[in-house]
Amino acid sequence: MAMTYEWRGDFENGDLDTLHAEAFGHAREGTDWRTRLHRHSLGWVCARRAGGLVGFVNVAWDGGVHAFVLDTMVAPDVRHAGVGTELVAAAVRGARAAGCDWLHVDFEERLGSFYFGACGFEPTDAGLIALRP
Repeated sequence: MAMTYEWRGDFENGDLDTLHAEAFGHAREGTDWRTRLHRHSLGWVCARRAGGLVGFVNVAWDGGVHAFVLDTMVAPDVRHAGVGTELVAAAVRGARAAGCDWLHVDFEERLGSFYFGACGFEPTDAGLIALRP
């Protein structure tokens, strides 16, 4: 079945809330994703198969030349089939077309081979302060 990818694609809040809950292992939260993304994001990429939302990545930004990959998520039944890689590739294209110079990502160590290997990110030094223990 054909997969489609769309920069700033349309989505239903409930579909994205379900995908986020599946991807990050929590209950659905009823998040108003549409308002949040339109307020804070440069763009996002939706992956669809047979019309259903099966992948998503958010691209936040600083309003200038730095964009940030957040919340890369792929439905369990299509994982390990290149969907995540293509989501990030579409995010790269979208951020570049918007005039950004840099695309940042942070991730858990177990995802290093995906972001460094499959997606082409380069390792950098970075810092983090946990604001909530």
